[in-house]
Amino acid sequence: MNKLIALFTSALLSLQAVASEVSKENPYKMIEEVANITFTRVANTQSEIRANPNLLKNVVREELIPYVDYRYAALKVLGTNLRTIDKDDLNAFIPVFKEYLVTSYGQVFTMYNNQEVRFEPARPLGDEKIIAIQTLVIEPGREPISIAFKVRKNRKTNEWLAFDMIAEGVSLLDSKQAELSSLVRQKGLPYVTQILQEKSEQNISFGKQAELTN
Repeated sequence: MNKLIALFTSALLSLQAVASEVSKENPYKMIEEVANITFTRVANTQSEIRANPNLLKNVVREELIPYVDYRYAALKVLGTNLRTIDKDDLNAFIPVFKEYLVTSYGQVFTMYNNQEVRFEPARPLGDEKIIAIQTLVIEPGREPISIAFKVRKNRKTNEWLAFDMIAEGVSLLDSKQAELSSLVRQKGLPYVTQILQEKSEQNISFGKQAELTN
């Protein structure tokens, strides 16, 4: 399962790159363009990244986060707990959740190994506000892995941002919601925020198993 997570997360990371160069108006075009840019950047800076793996956190902050609706994802993760959460606690949780994603995705990026990602052709968007863009992760000697990137259109800006991934029917956001939502109920949001803060401060390390769902 961790290998599967690594493959589709590295694919997600690849779809978020230079914010000033990639438009968010067409989700299909955005994903494919940013994928090409990010994979190229990582490949061209492998020696620096090997020497200092924490550089991957910078890559994620600069390339990934501008294309991720981390606030929406954070709220979704909390689920029905939102009705009872203190506003100040929520405001403290969201930026920590963002940094948790930075470290988690950065760690998974250490498993990037030139996998090929094939994107489905663009389809008419119509009035859709949330769509799933299908891709295939191709790795020699393995069966292709089906991955869907869920993206959401902001009603105010009309821009699309990614907020979830579904691989072989498994949603990362749903999995994280099941884990954190129960912890919030049992021990409170400040406790969960502290846990994620500690995880976000961990160093990136090659050879360390990715822990997106742990």
